[in-house]
Amino acid sequence: MLAAERRDVLLSRLRADGKVVAKEVAAALGVTEDMIRRDLRDLAAAGLCQRVYGGALPVSPAAADYGTRATLAVASKERVARAAAALIRPGHTVLLDGGTTALAVTAALPPDLHATIVTHSPTVAAALVTHPSVDVYVLGGRLFKHSAVTCGAATAEAAQGITADLFLLGVTGVHEEAGLTTGDADEAAMKRTLAARAAETYVLASAEKIGTASPFTVLPPSAVTGIVTDAGPDHPTLRALREAGVTIMQT
Repeated sequence: MLAAERRDVLLSRLRADGKVVAKEVAAALGVTEDMIRRDLRDLAAAGLCQRVYGGALPVSPAAADYGTRATLAVASKERVARAAAALIRPGHTVLLDGGTTALAVTAALPPDLHATIVTHSPTVAAALVTHPSVDVYVLGGRLFKHSAVTCGAATAEAAQGITADLFLLGVTGVHEEAGLTTGDADEAAMKRTLAARAAETYVLASAEKIGTASPFTVLPPSAVTGIVTDAGPDHPTLRALREAGVTIMQT
């Protein structure tokens, strides 16, 4: 079997099963595991899968640059944003992550909401300028342009002065094995820091993120209060997460 044919088989397995186990595919095709691992490396380098120990998972489309993400799954993100905005109560102090779904949350806030929102996203902060009764605090630091958020030591230090009721966490991948993931190590660390400053953390997970993975783990699903998603309740990843005791909020 030619390399191109093997890679087509791998991509077909990935679409059908939501994962590739290198040992199983190697046995099925009568080739070595090393050969399958090399194929997976090539596919990962082309952005077609996310390699994990023992195989690969679907790569998240939410790992694209900010401008591209702004045009993806807009209706899905709006559904998740409306459900997440409903979690905010009058008087709450809320940590709101960056990203396009978090930006959609700002548009879903009731105009008469009195609350405090703390964010490390300049775009989120700017979107709240016209809200009449939400106080906005911005965590400064080095701007990570891929996601339009601040990260690093200065941002983490500023976050230590916050005690929030709620953190609305954005990720690029949600998977029962890989956990909650994103594409940058520093951004993942910043998200963990923010989660540690809130009494409750809910994940903003539009349907295209469910069952996918990115390179860096933010948190295990068991570490958050719940996952807000518009993916179908029968999605294999959501079934597995519910069986593991994770709260799933369907929009």
